[in-house]
Amino acid sequence: MGVRLAHVPRLFWWLLIWVWGAGVIARAQQNLIPVQVSLGDVSLNKLIFVIAQDEGIYKRNGLDVQQFITSRAAAVVARSGVQVPRQYIRDLEEDAPIAIGGGCPLMVGLTTNARAVDRVILASTDHMVRWHIVARPEITKPEQLKGKRLGYSGYGAMTHFMALVFARKMGWDPDRDVSLMSNALALETLKNGSVDAFVADEIAHTMAVAAGYKSLIDLEQYKTPIAGSGANAARSWLKNNREAARRFIKSLVEAIALMKQNKEASFRSMAKWYNITEREKQEFFYAEAANLPRKPYPAVEGIKKVTEIYNYHEMRKHKPEDFYDDSFVRELDENGHIDSLYK
Repeated sequence: MGVRLAHVPRLFWWLLIWVWGAGVIARAQQNLIPVQVSLGDVSLNKLIFVIAQDEGIYKRNGLDVQQFITSRAAAVVARSGVQVPRQYIRDLEEDAPIAIGGGCPLMVGLTTNARAVDRVILASTDHMVRWHIVARPEITKPEQLKGKRLGYSGYGAMTHFMALVFARKMGWDPDRDVSLMSNALALETLKNGSVDAFVADEIAHTMAVAAGYKSLIDLEQYKTPIAGSGANAARSWLKNNREAARRFIKSLVEAIALMKQNKEASFRSMAKWYNITEREKQEFFYAEAANLPRKPYPAVEGIKKVTEIYNYHEMRKHKPEDFYDDSFVRELDENGHIDSLYK
């Protein structure tokens, strides 16, 4: 009866390992680094980060992330019929140390706004123009937009950048041949006739198609590089918080891998954060996930393109490398961590 003496050492060591492992996990959970994250607008790229939170990726990497959608962004997407649950909407008195948003508006903001917080791009999940222009039913060809009103969200936003790219591809003067209308990234602007067409991200495109509108042109065909959505950080915060930033970018690449390989996790987060529950809309929205890069290096070619499109005096003072820090993604790439997520 009882435990044989020969087995005592083995049992003892297994018990010791179990206790040690439990202690490590407990200490990690007690020492989570707190980070506030602003998700900016509501789009496919932001879905990556809510998946990271919902599936425990942040916590697994030692972060206690408090992330939210701004009231302005929630109001914008509401005009296309998407209602963000109130508990995920929040505004801070100060900018969050980490923000999720386009590199283009960051660059334009830094070079046009005297009060802009100095921020640096750490990762980009959008490297090529890929959104759509959605138009009113009577407009069936891109050429018919000449002399019409083309909507976008705001000056310097990715939708504005794409509107300018479109005008150039058509050989038009964006100041004389087409009326570019701000504050128009909303399905209601088509319905009430405020614009004749608008540059639509995934959410607006999904809702427009569901309402019976059709894409006039898929901008992906232009193969134009863009400094698209991704993670950026305030330089003043980054200086003393590089470990937190490293863990955040590690969480980002792991969430991208999960989203690409686990559709149901994506659908759960869509329903929870964006209140998109219809399977057809979820599938339509998710279809763009395959285009997101596995290795979200800062979009250097897109950054160069922004300096070309917005070629004003203050922008010309900067070199492309002034706007980004690729060291965090590069570390994860060179040590093989990103590739290991897809084996």
